[in-house]
Order: sequence, then structure tokens, then C-alpha cells
Amino acid sequence: MGAFDKFEKGVENAVANAFSRAFHSELKPVEITSALKKAMDKNAAVMSRQRTISPNDFTIALSAADFRNVDDWGQDAFAEELIRSATEYATDQGYTFLGPILIRFEEDASLKSGNLHITSSTKRGAVAPATSNAASTEHPIIEIGSERYLLTGDVTVIGRGSDCDITIDDSGISRRHLELRVTPGGVIATDLGSTNGSFVEGHRISAATLVDGNTITVGRTHIMFWTSPEDE
Repeated sequence: MGAFDKFEKGVENAVANAFSRAFHSELKPVEITSALKKAMDKNAAVMSRQRTISPNDFTIALSAADFRNVDDWGQDAFAEELIRSATEYATDQGYTFLGPILIRFEEDASLKSGNLHITSSTKRGAVAPATSNAASTEHPIIEIGSERYLLTGDVTVIGRGSDCDITIDDSGISRRHLELRVTPGGVIATDLGSTNGSFVEGHRISAATLVDGNTITVGRTHIMFWTSPEDE
């Protein structure tokens, strides 16, 4: 088993909190963000000179008081802010994710106010936030509006349903609308029996092999497909 396989199957890593203070004041959002970045740095694994893998699955344990504060801020909204910060930080550091970033919070009665504990692991998914322009035939990048995704799995399903790998809020899109399948012969886009159809370069398709720079249209949404760096 190679180093990359061992890393994917690796044991979860833990990062002790860095915020023990004499008076145990409650944590601020910026401190939790800083701790998340430290967890990424501590557990990043160098696979090659060009590739460093960051964990993408995080559980943040908080004291009862800090957990209540996060509840007041809104757990989902705060998790989204942390995901955005983690993506930006990974881009700056040159880290790669193997799946979507997942962040959850839990209450730990053993922790005092102002302390936290982060457990991180790497979980492969169909897509991951794209942290560079380095698309390839093995791992293409798709761009949907301002969001960019690295295709890390063999099959990616796009649609309006919450069970899709990429969910798009567009009433013209079916719940499971389009499949992108990475094969040795290229990436194949397949319409999944959608109501309004799928289009590549304006042509309605049932299935089509994509080429670098193609535009896919589903509903009112345009998806750009890249297999080479955009700045080439």
C-alpha cells in the first residue's frame, strides 16, 4: 500500500486547543477560525512536491458556554464561514482537498470556557473545493458561478436535490439532472432523464464526451469544464 493509500485510510488526527487562558474567557469566532487553520497545518500530508493533502472533515468540540454561543451565532451559518475561510487558506498554502469540507460542532462537558479540541480526518468525496487552477484530465475542474469544484471521484451527480454531489438552486433543474463520469477515455456528461434537458455548447445531449473549455447548460445555469490550467 502506497503512502497516498495509507493516508486516505489513516487514523483521525487531533489538535489540542491553543487557547487555554487564566480566566477562561469565551472563544471568539476569529479564535475558532485560527484553530481550524492550525489543524489543517498540523495534519496536512505531503504527497509530492506538487501536492499536499489537507484534512477536510472536522469536528470542533467546545465547552458548554462556547457551544451555546455557536448556537446563538447559528451553527450552519458559522460552519459556512469556516468552510469559506478553510478554502481560502488552503488556496494560499497550496493545499488540496479530496472531498467537500465538512464541519460539525459538539459540546464537551470536560472542556472549560475558552478551550476547544478539533478532530480532523480526510474523507474522499465526488467533488472538492478547487484550491488552484491546476485542472487535469484525471481531476477536471468545473466552474458554476463563483464556485469552482475539483472532480475527485469517478462519478459526480449534479441537480437540485440535496442528495446530489453538487446541489444547484435553479427551478429549471431536475432533482438529479446530470452525471459527470471520469473514464480513461475522458469525462462523459450524461443527462439523467431531466425535464428540461442538458446542453453542451448549445446542443442537447443524452450523453457526450467533454473537451477542455466546454460550456454545459442545465436549466438557467452554465457550467464551465476545464482539464487544463485556465491561465495556459
